[in-house]
Amino acid sequence: MKKRHLFGLSMALFMSCKQKPAERPKRPNILFAISDDQTFRHTGYAGCDYVKTPAFDRVASEGIYFSNCYAGSPGCAPSRSSIVTGRYPWQNEQSGQHASSWMKKYVPFVDLLEENGYATGRTGKGVGPFRYARTEADSLWRMGDAGGKSFSSINYKKGADERTAKGIRNLNYSENFKYFVENIKGDKPFFFWFGASEPHRSYEKGSWKRLGKKLGDVKQVPGFLPDTDEIRGDLLDYAVEIEWFDKHLQRMLDYLESIGELDNTIVMVTSDNGMPFPRAKANCFEYGVHVPFAVRYPKGFPGKRVVDNPVSFIDIAPTILELTGTSPEGMMPISGRSMLNVLRSDKQGDVDGGRKYAVAGRERHSSSRYLNRGYPQRVIRSKEFIYIWNMKPERWPAGAPRRFDPKDSTKLYPNYGLGADGKYMRAGAFTDIDDCPSKTFIIENHDNPELSKYFGLAHDKRPEFELYNVVNDPYCLNNLAGSEELKSTEASLKEKLFEELKSSDDPRIVGPDQEVFESYKRYSVIRKFPKPEYL
Repeated sequence: MKKRHLFGLSMALFMSCKQKPAERPKRPNILFAISDDQTFRHTGYAGCDYVKTPAFDRVASEGIYFSNCYAGSPGCAPSRSSIVTGRYPWQNEQSGQHASSWMKKYVPFVDLLEENGYATGRTGKGVGPFRYARTEADSLWRMGDAGGKSFSSINYKKGADERTAKGIRNLNYSENFKYFVENIKGDKPFFFWFGASEPHRSYEKGSWKRLGKKLGDVKQVPGFLPDTDEIRGDLLDYAVEIEWFDKHLQRMLDYLESIGELDNTIVMVTSDNGMPFPRAKANCFEYGVHVPFAVRYPKGFPGKRVVDNPVSFIDIAPTILELTGTSPEGMMPISGRSMLNVLRSDKQGDVDGGRKYAVAGRERHSSSRYLNRGYPQRVIRSKEFIYIWNMKPERWPAGAPRRFDPKDSTKLYPNYGLGADGKYMRAGAFTDIDDCPSKTFIIENHDNPELSKYFGLAHDKRPEFELYNVVNDPYCLNNLAGSEELKSTEASLKEKLFEELKSSDDPRIVGPDQEVFESYKRYSVIRKFPKPEYL
């Protein structure tokens, strides 16, 4: 018998000595809900004026809202890797890199929960995009998604399709969850991963009009985007898809309540990274790595609290393992720290004096540069400042400004992907930014004196180090790195960042191969770019 089984058995025997069998507490269920590309600001609870999220708001208001939660990365695959392993993306080799392969040795906590008596499953997007084993010949790869077995067979049918926009996935998340509970769970506690594909792009442009939204509903456009009708409309289409995620979360909560299981279910709600707009997703600024996070469990966690300590995605796995009495044996060493003391506290604000920083980073995102090279960044966040290390400042942060024509590898697209008519060509340049109306507008207006600064914010090369006071400058517009008045603050953050990178054996710091990330095979599309001048 494995040690984790003994651990669970010893917990059960301990409880049986203390209580009569009829009084034994039920082990809690866990519903883990994760949207795809949603910045922390964009919930009703956080005060966003153009998105309605009653389900998230209930979890946050009745439970614990973490005001400073940081994803493992500003991109989906590495960030999700951090969640299930409790490790930084750079610790997981190719299993922490976008669109590469998932190796067997990176055991997710979901596997251990199942071995410890939990019914596990998921619907929608799991831990990806990764390449998982296709046959036994892929002997080093994991067989099956690291988020668990998929229950995603119930789709919307013609004539009964309630989707509010064409870009929304044809998957009835809440009905698949209901099927899991009624047909798979049995008498076991469950862990269920609800992974929406929304609000990942692409969106149906103008879908907001059908839902009665108005451009004037957007009271504040993020400062790194121009305040125009085109941008506001894009933000409203984004809101439509956030609301779809929240609608299905609401149905799951209502269903659990109807069968008497809601208060015995730990509900965790978050997103994998920030909004899919220029200078947000795939960037280590606030709007790229700062995500919503709320937890509700009235039976065990004092609610109606806001926790301001920085927490990280690497803290989720050890928290869930401790909550369920599951040993981490079999997993690679976990870097995160359980948040259970914070969840069980009755305090708010600064609850855990030992939690002063969160660290994240990125390597490759999409195929966006010569020879598929990435834009390596590491970032540390305190409650007041964010400090970014751009390791390769000679590279374009959003991807190269030119690429070869995918239909003719000898023909270069025009600069910035702009055709002779001045219109942006799909996937024509800067491909670390998802194609969208906001990106198109900014590129097509790159030489407009009133709008050109937004082009620079999204696409221009950046200095090696950046420092922002996110309390006063949440959009990260005023780089304070090198300023005399913050010299000691910058030095302290740099020291803490490098300490964490060294202790976590980041190859970019400790080697032996600092460029190993560039060697991991990418299984998604590969684009061809001209050799840059700096090589």
